[in-house]
Amino acid sequence: MFDPTRYKSTTRAQWEEAAEAWHRWGPAIEDWLGAATDRMLDAAAISTGCRVLDVAAGTGGQSAAAARRTGPTGYVLATDISPAILKYVADSGLGMVEAREMDGEHLDVEAGTFDAVISRVGLIYFPDQRAALAGVRAALRPGGRFAAVVYSTAERNGFFAVPVGIIRRRAQLPPPLPGQPGPFSLGEPGVAERLLTDAGFEDVRAETVPAPLRMSSAAECVRFERESFGALHQMLAGLTAEEQDAAWAEIAEELRRFEGPDGFTGPCEMVVVSGAKPA
Repeated sequence: MFDPTRYKSTTRAQWEEAAEAWHRWGPAIEDWLGAATDRMLDAAAISTGCRVLDVAAGTGGQSAAAARRTGPTGYVLATDISPAILKYVADSGLGMVEAREMDGEHLDVEAGTFDAVISRVGLIYFPDQRAALAGVRAALRPGGRFAAVVYSTAERNGFFAVPVGIIRRRAQLPPPLPGQPGPFSLGEPGVAERLLTDAGFEDVRAETVPAPLRMSSAAECVRFERESFGALHQMLAGLTAEEQDAAWAEIAEELRRFEGPDGFTGPCEMVVVSGAKPA
């Protein structure tokens, strides 16, 4: 039985553990997600002077990108359930960015005060995505826009689907049921759009963005995922250390098929989904 309270508690603990690594891999993450981030900020209509709420901000790479668009007259509030990971946002030195620990399903912000809300690979991991979107809608001013980056389907994201599949099999984990959180929970065509429409957003749009993960080798990709992917840490939690090592060895072997003369190119496709609060 899926226990959303336990899931959220475990998620917070795993990101507390992975925070330093996610920050350390920051340049690689921005290279990988840069194009999708730009399209998300475009879809949220972020410009000079905007007030922006970032939900599940992590170490804040996209928060900083939003702040560069708003300029010194704007404001970005970066929120996350993990205080350890938000420390890196607080240390960014960007005066218009504030970091605040906050549950994305229970946004404690003044209603109607943000021009835009963004979430980069965060919404997919919320047990109650509808509650999260209700909070997003409340936070927005009339006409304000929400935009999120989510993974498309597992078939289009081999770099991540391979380890997920191997770990799920070895840990004897059932696939998530429809509506449960997971990396590909909003990836099937139309799913994310229906979620936003049902939450009361209008002018709902979705755009696929190629986002191949380029690294020097499959071994480097395994290091990246092993050190910093909280979702994989969570799935592995029930295995012994030896069983976890065996799973990573199999993952490394499988990921080598994405190596070529120019290094490792892991298949990845993102979806940028967006909508507006009715004016």
